[in-house]
Amino acid sequence: MGQTIAEKIIEKHLISGQMIKGEEIGIRIDQTLTQDATGTMAYLEFETMGIPKVRTEKSVAYVDHNTLQSGFENADDHRYIQSVCAKYGIYYSRPGNGICHQVHYERFGAPGKTLIGSDSHTPTGGGIGMLAIGAGGMDVAVAMGGGAYNIPMPRMIKINLKGSLSMGVSAKDIILEVLRMLSVKGGVGAIVEYAGEGIKSLTIPERATITNMGAELGATTSIFPSDEVTKAFLKAQNREDDYISLASDEDAKYDEEYTVDLNKLEPLAACPHSPDNVKPISELKDIKVDQVCIGSCTNSSLFDMMKVAKILKGKTIADGVSLSISPGSRQVLSMLSESGDLKDLIDAGARILECACGPCIGMGFSPSSNGVSLRTFNRNFEGRSGTKDGQIYLVSPETAAYSALKGYFDNPIDNDTNLDIIMPKSFTVNDSGIIPPLSDEEAKTAEIRRGPNIKEFPETMPLEDQIEAEILLKVEDNITTDHIMPAGAKILPYRSNIPYLSRYCFEVCDETFAERAISKGKGFIVGGSNYGQGSSREHAALVPLYLGVNGVIAKSFARIHAANLVNAGIIPLVFDDPSDYDKLNEGDVIRLQGLKKDLNSDHTFAINTKTGDKFKLNMELAPRQKAILLAGGLLKYTGGKSNE
Repeated sequence: MGQTIAEKIIEKHLISGQMIKGEEIGIRIDQTLTQDATGTMAYLEFETMGIPKVRTEKSVAYVDHNTLQSGFENADDHRYIQSVCAKYGIYYSRPGNGICHQVHYERFGAPGKTLIGSDSHTPTGGGIGMLAIGAGGMDVAVAMGGGAYNIPMPRMIKINLKGSLSMGVSAKDIILEVLRMLSVKGGVGAIVEYAGEGIKSLTIPERATITNMGAELGATTSIFPSDEVTKAFLKAQNREDDYISLASDEDAKYDEEYTVDLNKLEPLAACPHSPDNVKPISELKDIKVDQVCIGSCTNSSLFDMMKVAKILKGKTIADGVSLSISPGSRQVLSMLSESGDLKDLIDAGARILECACGPCIGMGFSPSSNGVSLRTFNRNFEGRSGTKDGQIYLVSPETAAYSALKGYFDNPIDNDTNLDIIMPKSFTVNDSGIIPPLSDEEAKTAEIRRGPNIKEFPETMPLEDQIEAEILLKVEDNITTDHIMPAGAKILPYRSNIPYLSRYCFEVCDETFAERAISKGKGFIVGGSNYGQGSSREHAALVPLYLGVNGVIAKSFARIHAANLVNAGIIPLVFDDPSDYDKLNEGDVIRLQGLKKDLNSDHTFAINTKTGDKFKLNMELAPRQKAILLAGGLLKYTGGKSNE
């Protein structure tokens, strides 16, 4: 039987397990990436493993999240990361060099390779035919040490792109349409592959936009074939040697198939407060716009910026609109400057921000109270912008630019600007913002430099056979990692300081949670469906661990967060009957007993000591994950394995 693109890459990298849907497999990882909001913790974890040098083909540390250095904390973390890179053979991308995913597919990504990154939008690399997966920092640390990355073998979804895009309709509208079709839960446990005649007209930046935002589907990753378009892009980056042709077999089998007719597609927007709350721009045209933000790892490429410059050239943004533009990399910014497009952006009234994530993770440029902000980003979760009541819409660069000029939602197809963009045959390559690893001899004398804000990893404990604890918090469906552990300029500088971070855990849901959790010393969290969606940040597991959370009981979990909970030694439990969720309340005391024995049967029974109700909980765990819980977390498990 024929294979999909992903199956071909997985088979080539398979270390353990069998490629049977749902069964755990271990794959060899060629490349890793980290960003600074998650990287400090990942490298602290790597250090505990005692390995003298990374064992991947290439590992890269990016500084793109915490670039606002308003105190010593971020600067100290950056210094620490750079010193770790020098010591352990890792490339270091300086602050201001660009957003990890944009820079990585420009300068490092290669078709057919495996990549995991401590950022949920690592699947951006699928735009050039990589098997690129977001993961928790501990999983990245293990991969850097040469260990396998373990996931359930995904099912395969095929999305056929038919026809071609009309003027004013973009790749962002394609992925928004897919989100409208499948929802934020539709890709859970799956790899999404794009195919059909429509892909031939999509540039690599357009493909990367689609795979980037595939993370919002809950998908393991998304991937495009590696074809002549890929080859031309890599050649333009002076990396033609990285090219290989990669396509699925004609008789490849898929678990689900969908079709998007690009000819019929119209400009779309994801409305507050979810990426799958999608409506046509034509239905939103009477909404006044206060702010427009163009950039992020989704839409900050040279291709996107050139379109925006064309729209804004010779015009001025509307009174009352504030416009920010964040180029995705130093390369993008440099080429905008060389072409004169940067002047057009500035002359139109745009504020040019640093080549970094910036407003996407609440690092500045928050909207006004109840302000309407159009963003070319990938997430519009409540409060993520830094303004709790901000009304955040996710749109294409074209929609964003036209709306900035009008002051209201404006439909790109109602305008007549020629937006045909020809990709350059060669990009300006200047890797001065990337510091390569030291030689093995130089690395021996390299010193790791730690600042006072960098605290120790919280202690993990082996799974107890009996747990009796109070429900500390009950939350609804689609709780994100932003709910659990918020981002933003106030909090991000403390990502290497778990005790300080703990003050803000679940602050969006209940400002008293952290204080109550500390006073109780242990407890459960109860959640609805898709608990832990969004970012890969393992802090959303490490902080509850620090606060004494023993387990999370939910209707279902997002993939990365469930893995992060296990890695931290917190047991994720799934209601066998989702209606049992309604029988539990905050303050109830839950008793679990015989957990170690029950791990073998994949389920256990819980008793609500207040009501006497007994209900079944499933433990959807691979044998390796059960061993991790029994050992007391991934680091203790890995350490134990290395000593065997």
